[in-house]
Amino acid sequence: MTEYQIQKNPKKRIAIIDICAIGLQKHHIASMIEIDVSASREKIKKYKRKTNKISFTAWLIKVISHTIKDHELVAAYSKGKSKIIIFNDINISLVVEKVLNGQKVPIPLTIEKSNERSIESITKQINDARDEILTDNVNNLQSESNNIERFYYLLPGIIRRYFWRYLLRHPHLSFKIMGNVAITSIGMIGNVNGWFIGKSTQTDPSRQMKLTPFGHFKLTP
Repeated sequence: MTEYQIQKNPKKRIAIIDICAIGLQKHHIASMIEIDVSASREKIKKYKRKTNKISFTAWLIKVISHTIKDHELVAAYSKGKSKIIIFNDINISLVVEKVLNGQKVPIPLTIEKSNERSIESITKQINDARDEILTDNVNNLQSESNNIERFYYLLPGIIRRYFWRYLLRHPHLSFKIMGNVAITSIGMIGNVNGWFIGKSTQTDPSRQMKLTPFGHFKLTP
């Protein structure tokens, strides 16, 4: 008889599965641009030797924030067929890998007003998120889950995915929950030589940007 074991998926993976299901229905255009950041990395290394308070990921978030602020349309939301909404703040979402009951689980983290934040404060928020003790009651690294979130996991898949479609049709609500830019950083969860271009909800009806982890414009150190 073939031996096997059954493991229970953490509830937090349910939302990830729903997001991927919605993302597969979106029209994505992927582009890959290679940018030399050697000089910037050297500057970061020198700065870290003095203070040890910044990370490359935080620096990248800061640079992308300023770049997008100069090209705000790329992070705008569509409102119906004839309007777009441009939020003044740049809220960047990323995923921090945590361990829950022996399993690695991706947990979303939003860097709010990243265009106004210092690299040091962004680094601290990411590090604090990594060090936070994860429990079953945490669905986001910024707040405890509420009754609505817990109820979400009890719903059938078709109703959960309807929630995401509803969310994407309401820019203010979507911006509050997901921000207007998403960044994936493979280096945060492993040592991989290559790129993974995933599917997400960061496309029309919003015009959210998803960067992995390179930009569409010139990034200035």
